[in-house]
Amino acid sequence: MRLIEFTDKGLYCPQGDFFIDPWRPVDKAVITHAHADHSRWGMKNYLTHHQSIPVMRHRLGEINVEGIEYGEVRKMNGVSVSLFPAGHIPGSAQVRVEYKGEIWVITGDYKLIDDGISTPFESVKCHSLVTESTFGLPVYKWKPQEEVFSEINEWWRTNREQGLASVLLGYSLGKAQRMLCSIDASIGPILLHGAIHNSNLALEKAGLIFPHTELITKETPKEKYRGALIIAPPSAFGSPWMKKLKPYKVGTASGWMSLRGARRRRNVDRGFVLSDHADWNELNQAVEASEAEKVYVTHGYTNIFSNWLNSQGIDAEPVITEYEGELSEIGEGTNQDKESE
Repeated sequence: MRLIEFTDKGLYCPQGDFFIDPWRPVDKAVITHAHADHSRWGMKNYLTHHQSIPVMRHRLGEINVEGIEYGEVRKMNGVSVSLFPAGHIPGSAQVRVEYKGEIWVITGDYKLIDDGISTPFESVKCHSLVTESTFGLPVYKWKPQEEVFSEINEWWRTNREQGLASVLLGYSLGKAQRMLCSIDASIGPILLHGAIHNSNLALEKAGLIFPHTELITKETPKEKYRGALIIAPPSAFGSPWMKKLKPYKVGTASGWMSLRGARRRRNVDRGFVLSDHADWNELNQAVEASEAEKVYVTHGYTNIFSNWLNSQGIDAEPVITEYEGELSEIGEGTNQDKESE
């Protein structure tokens, strides 16, 4: 039985009459997480995890939104809908849809490793799986998180000894907080761009706790920048806001930094391979653990990953959606941080 149809408005469940992460206005939207390409303005009613609500209201304004816990079941026209941890960012969820014994799972964005701030990914068995494929190539294999943050700490110490500011770029929601909670805050002061400061305020309403930081304002004295770690969204790169931080070194934290071409295009001093999406091995592990008989592959390397799954005896096909993955971290796609600045 087909529980999800791929329409020009988004992923639609006809039996329950609701959409999942729609990109056009609809009456009922189940939202996997608060990133702008999955949580959009214009829906009459939203259903999502509790932790996503403060950020969605910060970004979308006053909306009619209901929050539920992981594992809690909502009946929608006889269809059972529940959320399970996706491990992507705080509040991120996979959507489990069940009707007359048929079970589908829509992953949204996800990763399998525990980043320390998001509820860890939980595998859910199903008949059909809709999975992302942002990094669906064998070349994308992530280092352990501890190793990446050791590299970031050493880069910051070296810059600090030279009297330079260290400007580290990453998404304002999820990536920035992951960096903030995992770096060695004893090295020096940590200053924030306004988009990240605002995301932190929203996440604090959801119960998250962050190390001490300081918001950069027009009144911040220039001498404070020297030796400091400054966390900013990718949209800040090359902006007048960033130029006032000189002298500095700039680094980007993204899965795309594992490729030399992407590092060269971004033109930063240092690239750190850190992603909030599953790498090649994690994608394969997630598909295998789901035991799905049919896999639909969305945003990313959809053709390559679905062909790979077919070669492994798993029935898969690519699906076109309007989700973006981490494209804005290399200056492509819609910039998800501009709305929060």
